[in-house]
Amino acid sequence: MDSATSTSKPPRPRPHGPRGDRKHTPKVDTKGLYKRAIKESFVKLKPRVMLKNPVMFVVYVGTIVTILMTFDPNLFGPVQGENLRFFNGLIALILFFTVVFANFAEAVAEGRGKAQADALRSTKSDTIAKKLLPDGSIQEISSTQLHRGDMVKVVAGDIIPADGEVLNGVASVDESAITGESAPVLKEPGSDVASSVTGGTRILSDELSIRITADPGKGFIDRMIALVEGAERAKTPNEIALTVLLAVLTLVFLFVVATLPPVANYVSSPVSIAILIALLVALIPTTIGGLLSAIGIAGMDRVAQFNVIATSGRAVEACGDVNTLILDKTGTITLGNRLAEEFVPVNGHSMNDIARVALAASVFDNTPEGKSIVRLAEKLGATVDFDRNAAEGIEFSAKTRMSGTNLPDGSEVRKGAVGAIKGFVRSRNGKETPELDAAYERISQLGGTPLAVALNGEIYGVIYLKDIVKPGIRDRFDQLRRMGVRTVMLTGDNRVTASVIAQEAGVDDFIAEATPEDKIEVIQREQAQGKIVAMTGDGTNDAPALAQANVGVAMNSGTQAAKEAANMVDLDSDPTKLIDIVTIGKQLLITRGALTTFSIANDIAKYFAIIPVIFASARLESLNIMGLTSTNSAVLSALIYNALVIPALIPLALTGVKFRPLSANQLLQRNILLYGLGGVIAPFIAIKLIDLVVTAVGLA
Repeated sequence: MDSATSTSKPPRPRPHGPRGDRKHTPKVDTKGLYKRAIKESFVKLKPRVMLKNPVMFVVYVGTIVTILMTFDPNLFGPVQGENLRFFNGLIALILFFTVVFANFAEAVAEGRGKAQADALRSTKSDTIAKKLLPDGSIQEISSTQLHRGDMVKVVAGDIIPADGEVLNGVASVDESAITGESAPVLKEPGSDVASSVTGGTRILSDELSIRITADPGKGFIDRMIALVEGAERAKTPNEIALTVLLAVLTLVFLFVVATLPPVANYVSSPVSIAILIALLVALIPTTIGGLLSAIGIAGMDRVAQFNVIATSGRAVEACGDVNTLILDKTGTITLGNRLAEEFVPVNGHSMNDIARVALAASVFDNTPEGKSIVRLAEKLGATVDFDRNAAEGIEFSAKTRMSGTNLPDGSEVRKGAVGAIKGFVRSRNGKETPELDAAYERISQLGGTPLAVALNGEIYGVIYLKDIVKPGIRDRFDQLRRMGVRTVMLTGDNRVTASVIAQEAGVDDFIAEATPEDKIEVIQREQAQGKIVAMTGDGTNDAPALAQANVGVAMNSGTQAAKEAANMVDLDSDPTKLIDIVTIGKQLLITRGALTTFSIANDIAKYFAIIPVIFASARLESLNIMGLTSTNSAVLSALIYNALVIPALIPLALTGVKFRPLSANQLLQRNILLYGLGGVIAPFIAIKLIDLVVTAVGLA
């Protein structure tokens, strides 16, 4: 959470812009991916597997029936016609490939996740760990024997044996095996964002003492492997609802087709069971039925391509429904490093006075803000005139919103939010000064963060911390607004400063002087209104809010508690990535809706292809607007198109429909025009062309 004092988060050394530059996870060896997917397509032909997809199960049953009719065309009664075995065999073959193509789409999507899991698994190895014993000695054991609470020591060149928290030391760690980013990351104790280490990463310099936080097989890489592999992927609520809808549509078409034989017999145009099966398969939504699972799996894969690990498809899908986005100011909306720009003395004190007191208040503050205050004070000639070893550093607290130093002579130096320092001075029987409020207003109106500085009961002045809004962030919030997503900025800054930053960034609302409890409160308030809420966090105090949010994104550099509470982990630790994740979630929903629209729209052309020629003897030739050659060629052409459209749409299902920041109504109109109208026109053209080819080669 943002604070009004020096609590900036150490930046990771990677060049992420406001759009969250797309970085891929460890490169996946895709050699043999399609070969494995083809093999898996046939493995999935088991009845118990096919039964999970009602639409494709109907096609599966139809395939079996037509295969039987290939051997005995009169299996369900006498049928007239020539080459019935050959015709039935062609129908059976096309239906078989329709099922295989649907399985192939799912297998390719799963295969990409499994290939990525293999790449991650290659980074996990059984290493030798230097376990620290209670007597201070070191015992070398296998990393698989480490348990939560064990202490280990790692030196330059060592592989960190398991997930843990840094207790002692400062070192550079190579996390490229996890993030794909070659720049090393500084790890040190006592920081929410730099003390967490991941098993499988390599220490490059110095040494660290680490407390293990995960039992064998339950580390971060183990969880990543299980998640991206997706072997037991649970269907999301929207996916389940759509599956039920497709099952109902299939049942409706089944009843429709079942009523055709009596009508056909009445008009002296009997229809064979094989043609009825072909008509049923052509009319049911096989396209979306075959691609539905692949779309969901690919959604998780696209999130992984942004170096984000989602715990489930439900989390990715929830991103698409997000109504409210809750963002910290520092590191997300602003660049993150608020630096001391100016000292403003008050109460009759000189610049040297405030520089000296500000330096004393910051000597134990190792945050970028604290270090910038020290640099500015030393630049002005200030020096430390007390024994640091005899002094006591006071860490920042979200409750007190102050930090500082207790000097050896009993004096108390504090810096922090202006309101907090006023309270501190009053508690020491000190007096406030109007100059403080004037300095506070001036700095706040500039969009900076004012920190008051006091010694015992006397205020010496204000530190101007300069905060810079990330370039392009306003445009991103405008895009979210057009999508109907409301943005809320949380900051520990005072209301005036927060208002300036909020206006410059273009957020819809903000909460100033926020505490950890405020995060949970605003999330619960939004959820009480029926909204889906997303937020980011990295500290232990963020864990309750991450767990409460519908979409909680934890930073990989954050604490173990934050990672466990969230349902997504950003390996790049880039808070702005949340905006990209929401975009991917909406793209998932758009893709699913677009392909569903296209699949159902296809039925119109297939209806006009088969029904008129079935009733040709009843003088309904005028309905044959496509001019198809014969009943057999019409049936085969419609089925071939029905089968081929599935693999043709696999790339779209995997990459997703191109996202555009439009409102729900605009997206609906666009999809109906593009995929609805396109879904009507495309099959008319394709089926006619296939009919010409089928007739030319003599298949019908």
